[in-house]
Amino acid sequence: MNYKCTALFTVIGAALCLIHYFGHEYDPVYLLFYSLSVPAWFYPIFTYTDVNPLLLYLLTTLSWTLIGYVVDRFSVYRRDRSTSR
Repeated sequence: MNYKCTALFTVIGAALCLIHYFGHEYDPVYLLFYSLSVPAWFYPIFTYTDVNPLLLYLLTTLSWTLIGYVVDRFSVYRRDRSTSR
């Protein structure tokens, strides 16, 4: 299995975290990160005032990696299913 989407989505997640780390004082970057980071959607439920950015960045990168892996698995499933007919 070729993990193209997994690698691409991992790079997207890491780039998103890097952009937020270096430009978090700008509102557009702040909004971009919190709209595209799945763990950031749920982080305020558990600890709203004491956000650990390293944990949030790690979880963001891992969530994008997982999304890419699911896309890769689904594409292999669709390709195998279409060739078996």
